[in-house]
Formats: sequence, C-alpha cells, structure tokens
Amino acid sequence: MVKRMVAVIPARGGSKRIPHKNIVDLMGKPMIAWTIEAAQKSGLFDRIFVSTDEQEIADVAESFGVEIPFLRTECADDFSTASDATIFALKQIKEYFGEEYEYVAQLMANCPLRTEREITLAFDNFRDRGLDFQISCFKFGWMNPWWAVELDENLTPQKVFPELEGKRSQDLPELYCPTGAIWLARYDKLMEQKTFYGAGYRMFPMDWRAAVDIDNYEDLDMARALYSLAH
Repeated sequence: MVKRMVAVIPARGGSKRIPHKNIVDLMGKPMIAWTIEAAQKSGLFDRIFVSTDEQEIADVAESFGVEIPFLRTECADDFSTASDATIFALKQIKEYFGEEYEYVAQLMANCPLRTEREITLAFDNFRDRGLDFQISCFKFGWMNPWWAVELDENLTPQKVFPELEGKRSQDLPELYCPTGAIWLARYDKLMEQKTFYGAGYRMFPMDWRAAVDIDNYEDLDMARALYSLAH
C-alpha cells in the first residue's frame, strides 16, 4: 500500500554526552515530545514513527500518541548515521504495516524548537520545487566561520582560511550549516540512494533559533533560554 507521507523520528537510546537525551526534560516535557507534537500539528503525515532501540523511549513516545509496535534492531550503534536508521525504519514499516510512501521526513528528536510551521514551510518548498532530497540548514551569524583558526599544543593559531586575511566580513559570502531539524526525500529515491545527501540535493534555510541541535548540556541550556525568550 502506497501512502503519501511518513515522518521518522530517530531516537537512539545510547546518548553519552546527555544520558537519556531524547527524553530529558525540556520546559516540562520530554525532549522528543516537542518533535512528535510538531509533526502531529503539521497535519502532513499518514504515519509518525519513532525509531528507537530503547523501550523507555518507546513508552514515552507512545504516551504522546505514537504507535511503536517494534524497536529498532539494527543501526543503533555509534557508527550508523541517522539516515541509516531512517532507512531501516522504513524497511521495518514496510514489513510490519505493508506500507510504502511518496515522501519521507526525517525529524531529529534533538531539534525540539522546530515547530509545525517550519515543517510545513520546508515541505512546501520541497514539493513546489520538485526536489528529490532537501536538507535543512541555518545561516551563520555572529559565529563567523571565515575567521576560524586551529590551535596547536602551544595555543598558536593557524588560520583555516588564510587567503581571507584583511577581508571585511561584509565582503564575504554568507555561509550555512546543516541542521537535523527537517530532512525530506522522495521515498523511492531515498531507498535507492540510501542517503538524504542524494543526487541533486538542495538545502532549505531556516531560522537558527528553530534549528538548534541539542548535543550537550550547553545546547540544552541555550534551547531552554531561547524557548523562554520566545514565550
């Protein structure tokens, strides 16, 4: 059975920098709940599926209205990518539910500040431009990477872009960084090329505040501060 669109939320249980990161409290709710609710409110998806290897995460996700009849049995190590996990989840969904889709959205649980509005805008751009793959990104602002240096053991700086010595920031091109907030693909193309960075992929810029990836406690503090400022 071919349906229109599925959201896969990868949520591995083995986070080391923040133990149980995907269900850590964020403004009164488990972190993963923010992504589940954004997907639900968007109204885009025939199925929202949390791909996890940990029963505790599955239980939390189910309490927010997501059906998880099975756990992830592969791609749960420190080396598999999120794309690997999503593709394996699609294979599990096909085997268990008998479903394939036209479109796939990968929504990382550690990007909780992205809302249904950003998901809808990203999908509209993806669909209207007839893309096969789309990766969300944000523009670098005050952390200008053009001025980046590497430090040796003596703290001596080595410029990453020495050819830009003396250039004014306003004369340099804008740079963008990928974020795991909203990745989109055509189902058949993703299963064929096995990566969201497939042939002809494009990027979709979004507000950096909605694009925050939480990997450590400093990121978590920033997400809490940004949420408080916005509300």
